[in-house]
Amino acid sequence: MINKKVNNVQEALQGIEDGMTIMLGGFGLSGIPENSIAELVNKNVQNLTCISNNAGVDDFGLGLLLQKKQIKKMISSYVGENAEFERQMLSGELEVELTPQGTLAEKCRAAQAGIPAFYTPAGYGTEVAEGKESREYNGKMHILEEAFKADFSIVKAWKGDEAGNLIFKGTARNFNACMAGAAQITIAEVEQLLPAGALDPNQIHIPGIMVQRIFQGEKFEKRIEQRTTRKRD
Repeated sequence: MINKKVNNVQEALQGIEDGMTIMLGGFGLSGIPENSIAELVNKNVQNLTCISNNAGVDDFGLGLLLQKKQIKKMISSYVGENAEFERQMLSGELEVELTPQGTLAEKCRAAQAGIPAFYTPAGYGTEVAEGKESREYNGKMHILEEAFKADFSIVKAWKGDEAGNLIFKGTARNFNACMAGAAQITIAEVEQLLPAGALDPNQIHIPGIMVQRIFQGEKFEKRIEQRTTRKRD
């Protein structure tokens, strides 16, 4: 069995260069590849195009890359928690392609499955549809959306083995699962890295064939975007 394990995040991110397109898994701050994002900041790669459901918060997640203006273009569906993102977008410093959330997920899944494009009714009649082919199906108009083309996909999993098999936990399964295998190279950072064969095959969400590099992450903060509590009685 092929061993996909690399020693650390620095080795995992080798080959990422200025101007590349990178997918980053996670939903809000849930299941984001914290170690990899921090290393992208350290590497100081520039002019990145980042595909992610959202852009983190001002001082965490992709917000760290935005602070250093390492991102040229964001392809996202939700950007409401990041004031710096808003500032850069409104000032014209950052190119933004807002995409319906379901379409964003399907563009990832299509790339993962080797499907070049698909039709969806989402966005028809709005700015999302501008410049795109449209077609009627069953009396409803649809627009043609192309699968993403990315250089690297970086995902975060709860457990993984040295063969690259992955198990996600809870909400972290969201965009991580459909981004794995959706780029030329997929990197997985995991909370627990186990020997090949240690995972229950019935529990695996993503098979190792979709992952090229895997490493053990460390010091995950797992922040909460908005902590809401009720007063004690």
